[in-house]
This record gives sequence, C-alpha cells and structure tokens, in this order.
Amino acid sequence: MNQMIRSIKQKPIKNLDNTTPHGRTATDELVPSRYALRIGEIEVLVISDGVLTPPSESMATNADPAVRAAWLDNMFLSRDAFDWALNEVVVRSGGQTILIDAGLGEEYPDFPRAGQWGQRLEAAGIDLGSVTDVVLTHMHFDHVGGLLVDGVKKRLRPDLRIHVAAAEVKFWASPDFSRTAMPPVLANLARRASKQFLDEYHGQLQLFEEESKIAPGVVVRRTGGHTPGHSVVRLASGDDRLMFAGDAIFPVSFDHPEWHNGFEHDPEEATRVRLELLRELVATGSWLVGTHMPFPSIGRVAAAGELFRWVPAWWDY
Repeated sequence: MNQMIRSIKQKPIKNLDNTTPHGRTATDELVPSRYALRIGEIEVLVISDGVLTPPSESMATNADPAVRAAWLDNMFLSRDAFDWALNEVVVRSGGQTILIDAGLGEEYPDFPRAGQWGQRLEAAGIDLGSVTDVVLTHMHFDHVGGLLVDGVKKRLRPDLRIHVAAAEVKFWASPDFSRTAMPPVLANLARRASKQFLDEYHGQLQLFEEESKIAPGVVVRRTGGHTPGHSVVRLASGDDRLMFAGDAIFPVSFDHPEWHNGFEHDPEEATRVRLELLRELVATGSWLVGTHMPFPSIGRVAAAGELFRWVPAWWDY
C-alpha cells in the first residue's frame, strides 16, 4: 500500500485541455473554471459551475454558535455567508464520456454567481452530444439543474444513460425535509427540480441498488446520509485513485466532521458516512474531489490526530 501511495504522489497532474504553444485555448476565460488531470488512463476534467453563498450557519447547524464563529474567524471567512464552490466532473474512460452531476443550471436570484455549467462545458470543448452517461450523486437542485436548462435535453443523445441510486428516485417521489435546516424557499426549489427532472428523464434512468460499474475503472456506490440515495464515484486505473465525494465532505469536515450540514436529510447517518470516507481517503492516499470544496477541489486527506487535514494539490499549469 505504501508503495502505491508513493507512486501516486510522484505522478504530476497533467492538464488535458487542447492548448496552443502558449497554453491558451480559443475559448480561454479570465477566471479559471476547469482543471484537468489523469487517473492512470482515465481523463478527468473538473468544471466549476460558479459559487454559491449560503448562510454560514448552514455548514454547522448543530455547532455552538461561538465555536462556529471562531472557526470562521480562524479561516478568514464571513460569519454571515461564505463562498461555497460548486464543482462537477467530466470523465473519459473506455470510449465513454461521463458527466458527474450537472450543477445549478440557471442563475437564481439567491445564487447569482452560479449556474454556469453549460457555458463552461462548452468553453472546455465538451459537446453535449458526445456525452454517453450522466452519474448523479444525488438529486438536489444544484446537482440536476444543468439538465433542466431549456434546450439541453435536445442536445443530448437519445440513448443517454443517467445513473442514479434507486433509493434516491424513491425518496424524491415524496421527499421528507423534516430533518434538514433547509429554508422553505430552497426546499420548494428542490422539490420542483427533482419532479421536473424525473418527469423529463424517467425513460433514461439506469437505477442501481448499491453499486454500478459505469465504465472501465469508474464505479458509483450508494452511501446514503446526505440523501437516502447519495452516492460517491470512485475512479481507479493502474495505481491511481480518485474519489468524487459529492456532498459527503465539506471544507469544515476535516476539523469538525461531526458538524451537521443544513442540507443533510439524515444528519447522523451523513456524519457516519463522512467519517468512513475520510478514513478511507487517509488509508488509500486517493485523490479527493468534492462538490463544495474550493475549486479545483483536488487534494488528499491526511490524519491529524483524531481529526483530518486537507492537503490541496499543487496546480500544474
């Protein structure tokens, strides 16, 4: 195992964008919004959908307000609201092009800095018509919204496969928000988005119970917790590993894995899942990408006593 971890650490992250000799593309942006790497033979592209700005209390609904405020102060973050990245992933493996989650989709008044998934896919040279599979970690509105934008479905191939846990689809048929701290306006948005998604894409769903192999080296597995069907995607090729953890791990999770996120439908189970995944990441040396980790959200997890430490990757540019 130690040999494998050393092997991973010695491999630099390589940018896979089609660049000019000067490193720029024809659709280059002033603000970086994509970052590419290889996991063995698997190509990975992290895409930023922009930034959400939820209330700071939503990241730690069971925390003592003074302790939460001290953590925010220590991290130079606002006590009122904080920038929360929104990342999705494109994977190419075995001739398949796979989108993992689909972002917010459109601009909402409460989130004017997000909803740029489609534009940034295009800027990265990703043609929606080339996509063979979509994997959804779960069906919150900031994960399915890109698929609901006007005109997107027409651009997707008719044989597109959308992989999602059966438990997730069952949950959103009659969702329960009784244990979340989600504001009513966002809960209503989540209900509408999930219903619209199921209405529009029910014929393309590929449901799985616990685990499904999507492509060579690409496996999705249900964790539950955040939502009943929440899932993570693991990539493996050669000695390299990467986990896309969806909404199981947040920036505060390394210092306070016990803090409940306001969007979790089963906070206690979400905490158990979070600890299990963090321990796995420490043991394996796998790369981690998370939906709401700071872009480009590529790093590893190290032990820090009984807690954890986030070690972001050095950018390769």
